[in-house]
Amino acid sequence: MKKILITIGALGVMSFTTNQLYLGTQLLAAMDNLTDLQEWIQEDVKQGKMSQEWGEFYQEKLDETNGFIQDFYEKQCR
Repeated sequence: MKKILITIGALGVMSFTTNQLYLGTQLLAAMDNLTDLQEWIQEDVKQGKMSQEWGEFYQEKLDETNGFIQDFYEKQCR
C-alpha cells in the first residue's frame, strides 16, 4: 500500500512540474510574440503604413499585456 501511495505521489509531482514547465515556456513564447508585434508596429509607423497615434496606442496595449503576462510568469512559474 505504501508503494502505491509513493508512486501516485511521485507521478503527481512529476505531472505538476511538467505542466509548470509547459506553462512557463508558453508564456515566454507569448512575450516574444508581443515583442515581435511591437517591432512590426514601429516599422509600420516609420514607413508611414500606420499613423503615429495608432502606433502609440497599440504599443501601450502591447506593453500592458506584456506586463500582465510577465507578472503572472514571475508569480506562477518561478
